Amino acid sequence: MKRFKQRLARLRLAQRLGQLPGLLKKRLPGLPAEPLREQANRRLRLTNVRILSQVLFFALFMLAVWATWTSRLGGYPVSGLLELDPLVLISTFLATGYVYKLLGWGLIIIAVTFLFGRVFCNWMCPFGTLHQFVGWLFDRRPAAERIRLNRYHPAQYIKYSILIVFLLMSAMGALQIGLLDPIVMMYRAMATFVSPISDATVDGVGAAAEGMGGGVQWLDALKFAPGTDSRIFVGSFWIGALFLFFVLMNLWQPRFFCRFVCPLGALLGTLASKSLFRINRIVDRCTDCNLCLQRCEGASDPQSQLRQAECFSCMNCIDDCPENALEFTLLRQDKKQVLPYPDLSRRQVVFAGALGLIAAPALRNNGRVNDENFSAAMIRPPGSVEEAEFLERCIKCDQCLNVCPTNVLQPATLAEGGFEALWTPVMNFRIGHCQLKCNLCSEVCPTGAIRRISVAEKLGEGRYAEQGPVRLGTAFFDLGRCLPWANQIPCVVCEEVCPVAPKAIQTYDEEAKDVFGQMVVLNKPFIVPDLCIGCGICEAECPVQDQPAVYVTAVGESRSDNRKLLLRSRTPARPI
Repeated sequence: MKRFKQRLARLRLAQRLGQLPGLLKKRLPGLPAEPLREQANRRLRLTNVRILSQVLFFALFMLAVWATWTSRLGGYPVSGLLELDPLVLISTFLATGYVYKLLGWGLIIIAVTFLFGRVFCNWMCPFGTLHQFVGWLFDRRPAAERIRLNRYHPAQYIKYSILIVFLLMSAMGALQIGLLDPIVMMYRAMATFVSPISDATVDGVGAAAEGMGGGVQWLDALKFAPGTDSRIFVGSFWIGALFLFFVLMNLWQPRFFCRFVCPLGALLGTLASKSLFRINRIVDRCTDCNLCLQRCEGASDPQSQLRQAECFSCMNCIDDCPENALEFTLLRQDKKQVLPYPDLSRRQVVFAGALGLIAAPALRNNGRVNDENFSAAMIRPPGSVEEAEFLERCIKCDQCLNVCPTNVLQPATLAEGGFEALWTPVMNFRIGHCQLKCNLCSEVCPTGAIRRISVAEKLGEGRYAEQGPVRLGTAFFDLGRCLPWANQIPCVVCEEVCPVAPKAIQTYDEEAKDVFGQMVVLNKPFIVPDLCIGCGICEAECPVQDQPAVYVTAVGESRSDNRKLLLRSRTPARPI
C-alpha cells in the first residue's frame, strides 16, 4: 500500500507537469482537470502525427496493390511507392547508367532524409509500419526487458554490409536489391502470397453467405482479383515464408529487419548522418532513467550518445522522457551527444566489398543469361527488353504478376534461370496464356524491364507492320503425346484456339482405320514458325493436361536477334 501511495503521488506530480498520458489521468480519482491547452498539445504531439502518417501511407500502399488489376488500373499511379524508393533509384542507375522515367521521385525521399533523418522508415514505409504494429501488438515484456532489447546492438552493422554488396552487384549489372528492399519485398508478398489467400477467404465468406440466402455480389469487389475463381503463383510459399519470417522475428527482437537487414534503411541511415534535424539530449535535464529506451524503434541509444544513422525519428523517446530532456531540433544541438556515422569498421567495408565483387560474376556464371545456354522456359512478358538488360532493370516487385488477367505470369524459380533470375516474371503456359490484346504488364513496370508498348505494337499493326508482332517464343509438338499423331484420336483444339491469322497451327487431314476397326479422319497438327507469336494458348488449352503435347519455348523471341529460329520469314504477313 505504501508503494502504491508513492506511485500515485508521482503520477499526480507528473500530471501537474503535463507529462501524464491522458488515458491514465482519467482513471486516477481526485486529480485536477487537464487544461485545454495541454489537451491540445498532447493530441497534436509528433507521435500522433507520425501514427496518422503511417496509417495513411499503409492504406495508400494497400490501395495500390488492390488497384493493380485489369478492371481498376485506369491510369492510377500504382507504382508510386516503388518510384519513391531511393534504393531502387540508385541501384537501377548503377546497373543501367540512367534514371528511368519516374524513378527520379526518389530524390524527394533523399532530400527529406537530409532534412529530417530517417523519417521514411517510421513515417512512410509500409513494411516498417507492419513491423512496428506486430511488435506493439504482441509485446508483453516488462519495462526492464524492453529497455535491454532497445539498446544498440553491434550486429546492426550487417545492413550496411548488405547495402554495399547489393550496390556493387548493381554496378556490375546484377540487380538483386529486390530480394531485400522492404517496399519491393512487401509488394511481392502481397501480390503472390497474401492476395490469393485473401481472395480465397472472401470467396469462402461469400459461399457461406450465399448458403444462408444473403447477397454476395458486393463481396467480389473486395477481392484483389475480382471475377476470378482463384490465382496460383508457383513458388509463392517461399516468398511468403521469407516475408513471414521477418515479420515474426519482431517477437524475438523488435524491428529485427529494420535494424539488422534492411538495405534501404542502411542507405537512408548513411544519408541521415548529415541530416539537419535530429534528436538532441539536454544533458542538464537528463537523470539517466533510461525510460527513453522503452519504445526506441531504431535502437539508437538516445539516453547517451545518439547514433544518428540508426534513429528512425519516431519521437517515442521525446514522449517517454519524464524530464523533457530530449527534443527534435535544428538548433541547440550538442555535438558531444551524437555519433553521426554508421558503426562500420574499415575491415567490414572491405569484406562486404569483396563479397559484392565476387557475387555478381558468380551469379551470372550460374544463370541462363547468355545466348549459348539460355533457358527454354525463360519466356518473358511482351515488351521485355533483352535478357541481360532485363536483369539489370527488374527489381522483382511482381507488379506485372498482380495485374495479369490470365495468371500466366509467374515468379521465376531456380529451374528457369538460376538464382539471378529468381522471382522475376516468366510465363507459365500450363496455367494460362497471354491475351492477344493485353499490354497491362507493360503499364505497371516501374523500371522499364518491361517497356511500355501499345496493343498495335504488340500485334504488329499500323506503323509497326514492318517490324511484325512481338514474339514471345515458338510452339512445338511432342508427337508422342499428341492425340491424332500418337493415339489415332481426332483432336483439333490447338488449331481452333490459335488466335493469329493466318493460323500458326495447321493440319494434315488423314483418314485411317483405328484399332477398333472404325474409319476416322485425323487432323494431324503442325507448327508454322513464321506465323507463331508464342502466345501459349495452344499449350494452355491442350487436352493432354499433365504434359501438353504442344509447348512453347523461348526460341524465336523477338527481343533477341541471337535467339531467332528462322533467318527470314517465308511470308510477308509476319515479318521477322
